Amino acid sequence: MYPDDGFRELNRQECLRLMAGTPVGRIVHTRHALPAVLPVNFCLDDGGGVLLRTAASSELVRAVDGVVVAFETDEVDAVARSGWSVVVTGRAEVITDPAEHARLCRVGPRSWAPSPEEVFVRIEPELITGRQLTGGRTLYGTRLPN
Repeated sequence: MYPDDGFRELNRQECLRLMAGTPVGRIVHTRHALPAVLPVNFCLDDGGGVLLRTAASSELVRAVDGVVVAFETDEVDAVARSGWSVVVTGRAEVITDPAEHARLCRVGPRSWAPSPEEVFVRIEPELITGRQLTGGRTLYGTRLPN
């Protein structure tokens, strides 16, 4: 962020609180050596890890298992010209432990596009950043005209 750009930096706890109330985000990964962004539903685990549930045979599973990815979620109010955005960066891992998989089936996210065989992907946060814009303020902190 830049000084006086109209945004407020969010701390880790604020980021996690905002993310917990949002059901959809975007995972950013590499596909054929190019950036790819995919909207997904998710939830947070106890340590702030991002949990996704997807088809075991999906291209996403093959693309993200064991690699560093970014995950972004946000909320925007266009009328009020306000909103926030949070980005989690970390390594994604497919959950292979049967006991952990069974536990996540009970408490993890529910797939919006169920598949006969699903897996969970956890993004372990190495970096969590966020920012918030309130009330349509400009670079200099002054309010935009209505």
